[in-house]
Amino acid sequence: MNDIDAWVWWLVGAAALGIPLVVTAMPEFGMLAVGAVAAAVMAGVGFGSVAQVLAFVVVSVALIAVVRPIAVRHSAQRPQLATGVEALKGKQAVVLERVDGSGGRIKLAGEVWSARALDADSAYEVGQEVDVVEIEGATAIVI
Repeated sequence: MNDIDAWVWWLVGAAALGIPLVVTAMPEFGMLAVGAVAAAVMAGVGFGSVAQVLAFVVVSVALIAVVRPIAVRHSAQRPQLATGVEALKGKQAVVLERVDGSGGRIKLAGEVWSARALDADSAYEVGQEVDVVEIEGATAIVI
């Protein structure tokens, strides 16, 4: 260990922590890697091993305690702007061909869609407005 400076070992440790970060996609490993980089900076500036370990612990714990809850909260939120078929759920459509449990046609967002009734016993006649509750493939499920 005397042949190689301590900062190099800290950078090797940071790189080693980066491998499980990529493999497991657990951000905690990245936060520990940033702590190791902080310790490498401390070593490069000339601080002793106690200060290096302290920098590693403080930076790592601070990131895990502060950044992780923010990231978890952010990832749990649904996107505010629905796109694609998600944007069609809840929209109203007009029946073009009778829609029942086995099929039919509707006009949804300016396009003709195949559709079927959510309740197999329900039927909707031409010109009636229906609500889209789900999209399954290219078929709108309506009520």
